[in-house]
Amino acid sequence: MASAEEFEQGDAPREQRLGPVVRRHGQVQHSTTDQRLLDTAGPSDWLHQDPWRVMRIQSEFVEGFGTLTEVGPAISVFGSARTPQGSPEYEAGVRIGRALVEAGFAVITGGGPGAMEAANKGAREAGGTSVGLGIELPFEQGMNQYVDIGVNFRYFFVRKTMFVKYASGFVVLPGGMGTMDELFEAITLVQTRKVTRFPIVLFGTDYWRGLVDWLRATVVPSGKISPHDMELFHLTDDVDEAIALVTKETSGKGAPGDGFRAEDPD
Repeated sequence: MASAEEFEQGDAPREQRLGPVVRRHGQVQHSTTDQRLLDTAGPSDWLHQDPWRVMRIQSEFVEGFGTLTEVGPAISVFGSARTPQGSPEYEAGVRIGRALVEAGFAVITGGGPGAMEAANKGAREAGGTSVGLGIELPFEQGMNQYVDIGVNFRYFFVRKTMFVKYASGFVVLPGGMGTMDELFEAITLVQTRKVTRFPIVLFGTDYWRGLVDWLRATVVPSGKISPHDMELFHLTDDVDEAIALVTKETSGKGAPGDGFRAEDPD
């Protein structure tokens, strides 16, 4: 790197080292980090630039870790925010939330209405810990009234980390894009062995059957996934079976995917 004596004041150095970052040629900045920190004048655009976003991301991880680390054994329950109150799907969510608490687990949801509210309601009514992990959206949903511990996130990927890190498994009720996003991320994490001992239960055979059949009939034969990957989740309509399956591996039984077979077509 050129020394200070090699160029006159106002000239840009040919190479600039800013911590772990090296800038050269047209990417050399004309001010230092300390200068920008101490300079009170100028625009506030830096608040919205990527380096500052890293600090916001870090703060969300710290807040999430600090809040959830004492929750204890938990299961994440997913499902549509559009599930109407009083519907069979809503009532199934209430029963699942209640049964999870009775089995000794906290319930973690996305904190919103619909199926999420149902699971939180069941957990709350059973006297257990009811957790909601919200997300900042253009259309505000807000935390449902049955959440005892709530954390709101700016970033989806931070929130998704919390769902996996502090849960021992997933119960997935009928849902839309967000629910399927969480489902396939969980399956991928188990498939690639990024997580272990992580059962995944799809609740609602009529709803999920088409997706499961497509995976088996199209994706497996084309070689995009292996037949064994169909064993990474289980399909059921029975609340007791769902609870037994999703809590099974938390007692140390089996290995990832053991006994978690999607049902064969009728």
